[in-house]
Amino acid sequence: MTTAAPPGRLGSATGSVDAFTRRLGELTGPAMPFDAEELAALDAADAFPTDACRALDEAGLPRSYVPAEHGGDLADFTVVLRLLRAVSRIDLTVAAAHGKTYLGAVSTWIAGDDGAARRLGRRIADGEVVSCALTERDHGSDLLSGEVTARPAPGGGWVLDGEKWLINNVTRAGLVTVLARTDEEGGPRGFTLFLVDKARLAPGTFTHLPKVPTYGIRGADISGISFDGAHLPEDALIGAVGQGVEIIVKALHITRTCCAAMSLGAGDHALRLAADFAATHGATPLARQPHIRRELGEATAGLLLAEATGLIAVRSLHALTGEMSVISAVAKAYVPAQVDALVARLLHLLGPHGLLGPGDPHGHFAKAERDHRIIGIFDGSSLVNRNALIEQFPRVARGYRKGRADIEALAEAASPHTPPRPFQPAQLNLLSTGGCSVLAGLPAAVAALREQATGTTEAESLAPVVSLADRLLDATDRLHEAMATVRFTPRAVPGEAFDLAERYELCFAAAGALHLWLHGTTTAGAADTTWLRGCLVKALTDLGEPVTPAETDVLDELADLLLDGPPGTFVSLLDHLEANAS
Repeated sequence: MTTAAPPGRLGSATGSVDAFTRRLGELTGPAMPFDAEELAALDAADAFPTDACRALDEAGLPRSYVPAEHGGDLADFTVVLRLLRAVSRIDLTVAAAHGKTYLGAVSTWIAGDDGAARRLGRRIADGEVVSCALTERDHGSDLLSGEVTARPAPGGGWVLDGEKWLINNVTRAGLVTVLARTDEEGGPRGFTLFLVDKARLAPGTFTHLPKVPTYGIRGADISGISFDGAHLPEDALIGAVGQGVEIIVKALHITRTCCAAMSLGAGDHALRLAADFAATHGATPLARQPHIRRELGEATAGLLLAEATGLIAVRSLHALTGEMSVISAVAKAYVPAQVDALVARLLHLLGPHGLLGPGDPHGHFAKAERDHRIIGIFDGSSLVNRNALIEQFPRVARGYRKGRADIEALAEAASPHTPPRPFQPAQLNLLSTGGCSVLAGLPAAVAALREQATGTTEAESLAPVVSLADRLLDATDRLHEAMATVRFTPRAVPGEAFDLAERYELCFAAAGALHLWLHGTTTAGAADTTWLRGCLVKALTDLGEPVTPAETDVLDELADLLLDGPPGTFVSLLDHLEANAS
């Protein structure tokens, strides 16, 4: 039996997730901070969910944003994914508003000195909100064009001038990480990071800009901040002068990966709403119609593929840290895009009910659809992340051809219920020198699957999986051959390269599912291949590879898995994966 964590402390691993999830359930009752109707009313009024965020503070969630070595609870990014996913299942606005503090702090975790990191950790644990101000009104994601400047002050420290805009939580935050130009010529070494403490700024040297109305997460504090001769002390510096862009790029490897949590939670929420609608709507429930059942099954398979990608990615932060420039780009491009596609598919199923407001019994779907749109933009859009992947095509294709896979680390990344090795931020690289073990390890994974299916009692049940995996391997081989032939200059990337990047994401997702099945299940659990077959069928179909009608019947089995679940429950790989018997 798991006991609840004391207020303000979540503990660790599965016990912390279970305790936190139970606490969230308690907070969703009428007149409680996570009451669905109250959150919908706040959204309609573009009002910030203050009570819900305060409740998360009281439940101890901020400690999960602080690494254990700096006084917090963060020792396993899988736990962070599960906690934020649980919040996102209820309300994405709250998750985006509260989780932003990690992005605001992560640069200090990577590059700040020990003393600064521990001081920041204490403030976050006490509920301090931290924001990250990178973008500007006229430059968007083009960080090297930033015009906010920081110049050395005559008596020491720095003087900050300029405007940051379209920043999450910047008005509410007490601390803001700011990227500023410190060299007039700019360039990769022309920018530096500062942790700005508003309480230490002289009156009149900064101004909060008006809240920006947004299509989704309407209540979030999306605004801006303007600095006018703001004096920063020397200890505001994060890392060394000129390292700002490098630190931020490495920080984004982490935060882009963790964005999967919000997408997965939103996908859980949308799929559950659609399933409940299909099970209850009409004199003859829609769920009894074969084509509706198939739609729900395909949506379930898509969400499981997204989850496989997210799980492998967050575990790779620990086990395959040097490859995160590839893995984070794949996860951030694929998971939100897959959930957007899933939600769009379900919107057709709900018809007009999917567009109605919360006054309708099924009206919460429209809010979920609107809110999730913004996740694809956070920390770089799918286009930006695919471009980051394309830049590494030569290295990735070469690594695949040479079989450069860290098999031991890959097995660790694919074992989500085992404690990971400590995260080592110093191992983060701007580019992956070895490629990507998740796909470079696919040939060995398919060989292991074939061996498991040969001469065992499971041979008959595994034969269909082997056939699907063989086709995935063939498609992955051809993909890497095509990637190796792409030639481009940085500002003239051919359109077909983006098509290849999308195919790469699909192959990664399916390979991730296979690795999770091989390493994350016991021998007894391996008898159930339903979810793996569903993932492989969905990926191969999206890749345009041949799949037989008999093979697609697994999607109906996934629909049954969804529809047979009690109200308020979700289909998740973590429910089907068990710790290795060893």
